[in-house]
Amino acid sequence: MRLSTITNTAYVTTVALSMIAGVAMLMASNSMRTERAAVQQRYVLDKATSGLDHEIFYQSEKAREYVISGNPEYLEDFKAGVINLNDTRAMLGRVEDAGARKEELSTLQTAIDMARTLVNNQQNAIEAYQAGDVETARKMVFSDHYEGELSLIDATITRFQALLDQRTQVEVEHAITRARFWRFMSEVVLAATALMFLCVLYFILKRRILRPVMRLSDVVTRLAAEDYSVEISDFRHMDEIGDMAEAVKIFRENGLERLRLEEKLERDLKLRNLLSRMTHRMQACESKKEVANVVRLFLPVILPGYAGKMYLFEEDDQMMRQACDWLEPKGSAPEFPPGECWSIRRGAPHRQGGNQTDMPCQHMFEPGQLDHVEAFDIATLCVPLTAQREVIGLLYCELPDGVISIEQEHYVFMMAENISLSLANMHLREELHEQATADPLTGLSNRRLMEQRLNTLLYDAHDTGRPVSCIMLDIDNFKMLNDTYGHDMGDQVLKDVAGVLKSHTREDGLAFRYGGEEFVILLPGVEPGDAVRRAEAIRKGVAALHFTFNEAPIKKVTASFGVATTPNHCAGNKLITTADAALYESKEKGRDRVTKAPLGVKEDLVA
Repeated sequence: MRLSTITNTAYVTTVALSMIAGVAMLMASNSMRTERAAVQQRYVLDKATSGLDHEIFYQSEKAREYVISGNPEYLEDFKAGVINLNDTRAMLGRVEDAGARKEELSTLQTAIDMARTLVNNQQNAIEAYQAGDVETARKMVFSDHYEGELSLIDATITRFQALLDQRTQVEVEHAITRARFWRFMSEVVLAATALMFLCVLYFILKRRILRPVMRLSDVVTRLAAEDYSVEISDFRHMDEIGDMAEAVKIFRENGLERLRLEEKLERDLKLRNLLSRMTHRMQACESKKEVANVVRLFLPVILPGYAGKMYLFEEDDQMMRQACDWLEPKGSAPEFPPGECWSIRRGAPHRQGGNQTDMPCQHMFEPGQLDHVEAFDIATLCVPLTAQREVIGLLYCELPDGVISIEQEHYVFMMAENISLSLANMHLREELHEQATADPLTGLSNRRLMEQRLNTLLYDAHDTGRPVSCIMLDIDNFKMLNDTYGHDMGDQVLKDVAGVLKSHTREDGLAFRYGGEEFVILLPGVEPGDAVRRAEAIRKGVAALHFTFNEAPIKKVTASFGVATTPNHCAGNKLITTADAALYESKEKGRDRVTKAPLGVKEDLVA
């Protein structure tokens, strides 16, 4: 066979194999594009339905807050949320345009229908509250059925997200399978091309084809092993080799993009899991100190390298006071007035330093140092913690190298929202507990809390062997005072008597309004004699009160007292009834006196 024939045959064969390899690589690239398109469509669907669950739970929260407090601002927020939630036709249109399937649209429609039904229940509760039926209104929005409806809506939205994830996963897996097939085909073709080059190595094709294909073969092999760090040489040939090099380059770029996307998704999932765990821990906290410990533990993991502090607003002295810090921050005072932070002034995040030119917060400096702001070299981010449009704290972060990415900034904002929600819920629980255990007229604890506190004191007394004394008092002739001077005067007498009790109890929370005009004082560790002397001092304090009606003094107000001590006078479970019996004896003997219960029988004592 002539040399020209061999050369031409080798050339034609090489060109054909190169074209086939180029097509295979292009098909692999197209499969990768399909994978990216599936992920992109998932992102578009997420974006189209973002905020739906937030709107639903925001709506529920505002309805609950309104029926609890009656604050018209919550009602306005609720109505504004109804307008946002009703705009679901546009959301369904966006989801359908984004390529959602019939089952996914049906699931989303179901969630929206349930949300509308829940809104109707909320509106009914608000109408009941406005009609004066507060108990019914609160039961409607705090019932187990209501919580079940919320959970069902959340489960339906989660199912919608699961359908999207399932479809995306199937499409991605199909695209990856096709890409692997075409990648395998390209490797086979390139291997055949390399073999052809070995046959014509000493012919004129050596410099034209052999070297480029060998380089591409090495690149493809490394790409097949998912080594996307390989660099592809710049092929200037306007032929199949150049096309093949371009296909390999596209394949590599797609592989790098897929790796970046996988790393980003994995990182996002890890951070979201940390945020979710942090939120759950904060929701279970029972004190601000516990919330601060959760923040100190999780924030350095979520934002590694970002030192900072968390401040809480103290209403007593109107100061922002440091609750915790992490990674040894360089700046910011332990406490400062709220006006010294620009983020609190503006009610929005404030970033300065690094690539952001802005005024630094005054709490970063010692007094008088603010005139030398050009010497300040720490880039910071301050994010206010707010609840019901009121500042309850501050999240302060120091930015390494003076920069923070949009993604990291987004996580800071999410953490600030979660911390604010946890603190607001804790404050709400404290208010509800106070309302449930405090007497609104006198400010003393009510009978329910007295029974709880008494059980605790008796349990401690059983372990320590110390006595527990009880003083029960009743205002003399209170009904006649009410009938003569009116209930306003009666209320004033109750308040003043309660003030006397507070002034004679060393520990806060040991004086209680038992009911009507009856009061109880618990005295842990007080012997009977001391309890009687304490009761006598309170009796004199009550008798020393002066009241006037229509600017004229009224008859002196007195009270009768009964004193009992366990185990001296009775068993622990009979302490209140024994003191009440002694009080009744004071009434029988003429009122305005202190009567001590008689000593109990030893066999009747109960530990």
